[in-house]
Amino acid sequence: MLTRRGGRDARGPRRRRWLAAAAAAAGSASVLATALWLALPAPSLSRARDASVLVLARDGSILRGFLSCDGKWRLPAAPAEIDPLYRRMLIAAEDGRFASHPGVDPLAALRAVGQLGRSGHVVSGASTLTMQVARLLERHPRSLAAKLRDVGKALALEREVSKEAVLGLYLTLAPFGGNLEGIRAASLAYFGKEPRRLSAAEAALLVAIPRAPERLRPDRHPEAARSARDRLLERLAEQGIISPANLAEALTEPVPRARQAMPFHAPHLARAMRDEMPASVVQRTKIDPLLQDRLEALLRRQVGALDLQATLAAIVVDNRDRHVLAYVGNADFTAVARHGTIDMARAVRSPGSAMKPLIYALAFDRLIIHPETILEDRPRQFGDYMPADFDGRFHGEVSAREALQYSLNVPAVAVLDRLGPSRFLAALAAAGVELRLPQRADEPGLAIALGGAGIRLVDLVQLYVALSNDGVARPLQYRPDAPAAAGVKIFGPLAAWYVDDILRDAPPPPGLLPDEVRHGRHLAFKTGTSYGYRDAWAIGFDPEVTIGVWAGRPDGTPSPGRSGRLTAAPVLFEIADLLAAPAPSRPAPPPAGALLVARRDLPPRLQRLDPALPAHADAPPRIVYPPDGALIEWHGGEVPLDASGGRPPLRWLVDGRPLPTSAARRTVYWLPDGAGFARLTVIDADGHSARATVRLAP
Repeated sequence: MLTRRGGRDARGPRRRRWLAAAAAAAGSASVLATALWLALPAPSLSRARDASVLVLARDGSILRGFLSCDGKWRLPAAPAEIDPLYRRMLIAAEDGRFASHPGVDPLAALRAVGQLGRSGHVVSGASTLTMQVARLLERHPRSLAAKLRDVGKALALEREVSKEAVLGLYLTLAPFGGNLEGIRAASLAYFGKEPRRLSAAEAALLVAIPRAPERLRPDRHPEAARSARDRLLERLAEQGIISPANLAEALTEPVPRARQAMPFHAPHLARAMRDEMPASVVQRTKIDPLLQDRLEALLRRQVGALDLQATLAAIVVDNRDRHVLAYVGNADFTAVARHGTIDMARAVRSPGSAMKPLIYALAFDRLIIHPETILEDRPRQFGDYMPADFDGRFHGEVSAREALQYSLNVPAVAVLDRLGPSRFLAALAAAGVELRLPQRADEPGLAIALGGAGIRLVDLVQLYVALSNDGVARPLQYRPDAPAAAGVKIFGPLAAWYVDDILRDAPPPPGLLPDEVRHGRHLAFKTGTSYGYRDAWAIGFDPEVTIGVWAGRPDGTPSPGRSGRLTAAPVLFEIADLLAAPAPSRPAPPPAGALLVARRDLPPRLQRLDPALPAHADAPPRIVYPPDGALIEWHGGEVPLDASGGRPPLRWLVDGRPLPTSAARRTVYWLPDGAGFARLTVIDADGHSARATVRLAP
C-alpha cells in the first residue's frame, strides 16, 4: 500500500512537469504561429490602385472613364455604393461566414475535403472572398501550391485591412469577361447604369459571372449566363435571400445580349483633366450632366448643316463662380473628316470681330471714347494698313454705340489706334490671356481689332465673363475644389456696363425678332468672322452665364459664306434655350459715373474721335480709297470710292466711264464688271482731278 501510494505520489510531479512542458510547447507553438502569421507577406495592392481614371460631373455621375494601364475597365467601388441586395447575394453564394473568419474558412475547407473524398470530384470550393481577392491581386496559375499560397495571402490581407476594404477590393477586381473588372464596369457595360439599384435578376447575374467570366459573358454566351443566373436565383430563394415572388419575377427577366458603351461625355475636357493630373483616379468637375447631354445632342444636330469637314465647339460658364457648366470641344469626337479628336475649344484661331467689345471696353475705361462719341466710318489708311467693312460699304459718321452694335471695322481700328495695340495686349496678358501674333509680326498691329491675332475659345469666354463681373477677369474653373484665383481688373464697372448695354441691343441673327427674349434670358452678344471665312464665332452673356460658340474647319481651310452671324449666332441662341430661365430681377442700374447724356452735353474731347479735316476749296482732290497701286481682294461686290479735298460736287470715272454721283456724299460705290486692272479718276467742280490705277483680284 505504501509503495503503491508512494508510486502515485511519484507520478504526480511527473504529470505536473509534463503538463508544464505541454503548456510551454503550446505557448511556443502559439508564439511561433503568431510569428509566422505576422511574417506572412500581404499581397500587393498595386493592381487595385491601377484603376480607370474617372472624370465625374457635379452629381458624381461619370462623364468619361479611361482604361487602366493594362487595358482594363477597372472602376473603384465602395461597398456602401452598391445595392445591398447584391451584397447579400454575394456573401450567401460565395462566403457565408465572411464576417467571422480570419480570411480562411476552416469549416468550408473540411466540408470541401469531405465532399471530395466521398464523391471523388470537387463538389464545392473552399475559397473565401478574401482568398479570391488575394488571387486577383496577384495572378498565378491554379495549383495546390497556389491554393496554399492564397491561404497565406488571405490571412495576411485580413491582418492588414478591414473586412469592408476586402469587400471593396473584390468589387473592384472581380472579372466579368473581356476587359471588364469590378461590379461598376460590369453594371455599366451590361445594364447601362451604376450598381446602386439592381433588380434581383441583375444582381444574381453579376454574382454568377465571375465564377467563369469568359464562359458566362452574356454578350457572347447569353444562354449559359441565363442558366447560371437562374440556378443561383433558385438557390438563393431556398436560403431565404429572395422571396418566391421575387424568384418568379426574376426568372422571366431577359439577360443582356450586348455590351453598352461606357459613358462618354465632355471627352475633350475629360482628357485634358486626366492629362493634367494622371495620378488622380477620381477627378470631379462642376459640369451639369443634363445640360452637357443636351448641348452635345444639339451640336450633333447642328453640325449636320455644315460641310463634312466643319465642326462646332461650345462652352457654357457660370459667371458667378467661373465654373464651366458644359463643354464640347468638337461636335463629333469619332468623325475623322471633322478631326473630331481635336479640341477646338482650346485651339488657337482668329477671332475676327469678336475682340471688338474688349477694345471698346478698354477705350471706355480710359475715357478715350463714350458710347455717344462720333467715329468716322470712311475709307482710311493707318500707315500701310487699310481696313474695310465686312460688307464693303461705309456708313460715314456713326456713334461708338452704333459702330460696336453693327461691328464696323474702320471705327474699331481707329479706337485701337488711339488705345494702342501694345497696351491692349498687355491688359489681356495681365488677365492671363496671351494672343498669338503672326510669326512675321515683331510688334502687335492694328489688325488685332479684326482678328489679326489668334486666341482660344476658352480664353475669349474668360474675357467676356469679365463683362458680367465689373471688368474683373479670372481663369475659368473646371474643378470644384480648385482654389479661387485672384482677379485682375482689366477695365472698370462703368466700361463693362456700357458694353453690356450696347450689345443687348445688337441686331439679332436672322429669324429672331429684335425684342425677343428666349425663356426670359436676354443675351448681350457679339459675333466674329475671320479672314476667308475660316472661323465663325458668337459669344453671348447675361448676369448669370456666358456662352461661347465656334464653328469652322479644324484644318483651317475656308468655309465660304459661313459667318459668325449666320452660322454661330443661331447655335448660341439655341444653347440659351437649353438653360433654365434666370431668376426674376430688375435691370442693373448704371454704375456711378455713367454719362447718360446727349452727345452735345459730353465734354468736347468725348464728342468726336479724330474728326476728319474739312475739305478746303483751294485743295485739289485726292483719292483716299483705294490708293494708287492697290491690290483689292474682290468677291463680286461693290467697291467704295472715297476722295478728300476739291470743291464739290465730285465726279468719278472708271476707265473713262462716269459713275452716278451725289453732291451730298463724297463716297460712292462702284460695281466692277470683273477682275483685272481699272483706272479711277475723280474731278471736282473746278476741273481739278486725281487718278489711281488699281487691280481687282478674285
